[in-house]
Amino acid sequence: MAVPAGPRAVYVALFRVFTGALITLLHFTSAAPGRVGSSAQSLLQPYDLLYYSGVRSYFGSEWANAAEQLEKAVITKESLSTVRRLCHGECAAAGTDAFHQLDAAGGSLWDLWAVHWVQRKAECLRFCIGRSVTPAAQLPVSTDIEYEFNTRNAYNFLQVVYYKLEKLQKAASAAHTYFVANPSHLEMRNNIEKYRRMEGVTEEAFQDRELENERHWVLYDSAVQSEASSDWVQASEKWKACVNKTLWQTDECRVQCEVTPRRLPEDRGVESNDGVFEKAAALSLSLLSCRQSCVTQVATRPGRLSSQEDFLPTQLEHLHIAQFKAGDLSGAVQTLRSLLLFYPSDKDSLDNLQLYYETLGGDAESPGTQPAQEIVAYISRALEEKRLLYFGVENLDFSFTDPDLWTPEDVVPESLRNDWRAEKEKINDKLKEGEQMEEVDESGFFSGGPVLQTGVTITMDDQLMNGTNRVVLDGVMTEKECDSILQLAKAAASAGDGYRGRRSPHTPHETFEGLTVLRAVQLAQDGMVNQSDARLLHKLGERVRELLHSYFRSPPDLFTSFTHLVCRSAIAGDQEGRLDLSHPVHVDNCLLEPETNQCWREPPAFIHRDLSAILYLNDDFDGGELFFTNRDAKTITARVKPSCGRLVGFSSGPVNPHGVTAVTSGRRCALALWFTKEKMYRDMVSVTMTSSSGRTFRLQSRDC
Repeated sequence: MAVPAGPRAVYVALFRVFTGALITLLHFTSAAPGRVGSSAQSLLQPYDLLYYSGVRSYFGSEWANAAEQLEKAVITKESLSTVRRLCHGECAAAGTDAFHQLDAAGGSLWDLWAVHWVQRKAECLRFCIGRSVTPAAQLPVSTDIEYEFNTRNAYNFLQVVYYKLEKLQKAASAAHTYFVANPSHLEMRNNIEKYRRMEGVTEEAFQDRELENERHWVLYDSAVQSEASSDWVQASEKWKACVNKTLWQTDECRVQCEVTPRRLPEDRGVESNDGVFEKAAALSLSLLSCRQSCVTQVATRPGRLSSQEDFLPTQLEHLHIAQFKAGDLSGAVQTLRSLLLFYPSDKDSLDNLQLYYETLGGDAESPGTQPAQEIVAYISRALEEKRLLYFGVENLDFSFTDPDLWTPEDVVPESLRNDWRAEKEKINDKLKEGEQMEEVDESGFFSGGPVLQTGVTITMDDQLMNGTNRVVLDGVMTEKECDSILQLAKAAASAGDGYRGRRSPHTPHETFEGLTVLRAVQLAQDGMVNQSDARLLHKLGERVRELLHSYFRSPPDLFTSFTHLVCRSAIAGDQEGRLDLSHPVHVDNCLLEPETNQCWREPPAFIHRDLSAILYLNDDFDGGELFFTNRDAKTITARVKPSCGRLVGFSSGPVNPHGVTAVTSGRRCALALWFTKEKMYRDMVSVTMTSSSGRTFRLQSRDC
């Protein structure tokens, strides 16, 4: 469409955005109840009304009706978004004939053809959405209802309702879904632990029902996991899928900005006596601001207050590295060129690009190495929107917070640049402070206490391990004790425990066997393993607890939370060229994000774990070394080679990321233990066995 150059072009562009916003306004303000026919019962009802009805039934203890209405509210909200998205696509070409007239129109006719295009598109949306949604359900919902659904409070109610109805699987699912978005809700955390111990509740119940809207985060975490295992082909595929899903999720959010009903933005500097063009500008800028905010929404994990900075550029950076290491140089060039659209003067990226040019030669200019068109379109669209928004800030008293760090300076008007630079400097300084922040262990443990057991020596302390609250102790077990526990592990695996020979959850190149204290006791009761060996397994846990309780000068109460005898065996003939890890780098009580140096203390991490330990049983295998890293999951700070009776103890928090190198031959067995300061998370098996004084194995329950 031809438009005049100069300042008028900006006004014209704003008017074009306004027409898009006006489409939504015209459609929703013109919905007439009389248009709905006899099939009204089959149309989507107002989800806010269904929600209020469900809450009323909840407080009236009408559990069955509360469940029905709350479920309908959740499903209807999602269905309404789907209808709006489909209608947006169906009406994309509506009014095209009128739109093309804008090229030839002049003077007031230009405005008339624009309004005609708006009306045609609004009519299409009204008809399309009206086929599936009642007029009442098309109206804006209150900010209170938006808050209720954003915080997933419907699942909070559903958890109680299903519990009252004795539908425990559904109750557990609702509880988990709510907790994902509210990880600091202690009561729900306790409820989930109770559900895990209830008969009839399976692990499949603990699924996030809102997961479909978070697929990009699932892919993100999966890609990071593949990186940690050095599986670069998989990492490349998953990062590519993550980028595509992030772009799709952003577009989905932008569509909802266009088709979701909105009120005139009277709180954005629009006075009651403003004319139609002032209100039009406010409405169009509000739409643009909503679209730009999608960057922040998509980059914010459920349950977190802040978004991940540079979310899409970060993914592209990971993708190009993974492609390079996987041998896909053409793909790496294309991704790097896409990344340079965000940061065209980044020295590292330019140096890498030059390296690729030298490697590929003439192939570096092939069509397959040009920036991805999706990223080109993303950047072009975002920059145009930012120009219009900053114009509104400068001239129309509009307020806008740019969600991106990569916005180039020339997009910002000269009169705003000083303030813009100052704000950007603050953000960059804050990020640098986070990167350079000295690691502080807030666990409450302080290494260096006495070692009370005779024959146990300190082999490595914090200084030798280049960390905080880390220790290696030798002589914790005798050779005979190691042999006894190794025999226990072998017998238990033969008896059908130990995950029945299934492959490791971390790598396909190893098998994984595990035995808990409870299972060992059960096997002893059935006469399948020696009772003395099962008793020794428990005694070793108590021995480790006492040693570390003293050395780390723990608070008065330190409880055993979980004890797990684990053996990892290399699969014969499946080790050539192996680059993955036996156990990728992780932190025991929080979710590590190496790219941001953050560790989020929320499920599925075991947030109640305070102190970790590994007691080794053998060394007749290759690989399998424990190593510690910085939060980047790459910089190795210490290594520990296993041997019989060697104990490694460390605080479970973010100061101690750790992993295990690949077991390339043989069978590596160790006793993994975790301790907690919270009594409610103690292992009741250990409590029962300790109080039994060796007289009985009779056990009833356990807390974790």
